[in-house]
Amino acid sequence: MASKHIRADVNFAYPTAEIAVMGPDGAVNIIFRKELVKSDNPEKTKAELVADYRARFASPYKAAELGFIDEVIMPEETRPKVIKAFEMLKNKRDSNPPRKHGNIPL
Repeated sequence: MASKHIRADVNFAYPTAEIAVMGPDGAVNIIFRKELVKSDNPEKTKAELVADYRARFASPYKAAELGFIDEVIMPEETRPKVIKAFEMLKNKRDSNPPRKHGNIPL
């Protein structure tokens, strides 16, 4: 439920994970609505488009390739991976830069 973009330290995903802002069904309905309306068999066309969208954009392997997650792990590897991540981060100290100005009302 986190990402590198919001400063998460470690991100893992299972092979069955879906990494997307919107589910493939909803995305296909919006992105390809004209193609679905023009299609002779909208159900078949939608199924093909959803499968393609899922493979190209919602796959955890694609997200790992782009650096959005650190590793795709099997569920049975979860506990050891999380323990190693906590051990790696146990001495981490994160601090924000000092403020330049206060926010007192004037």
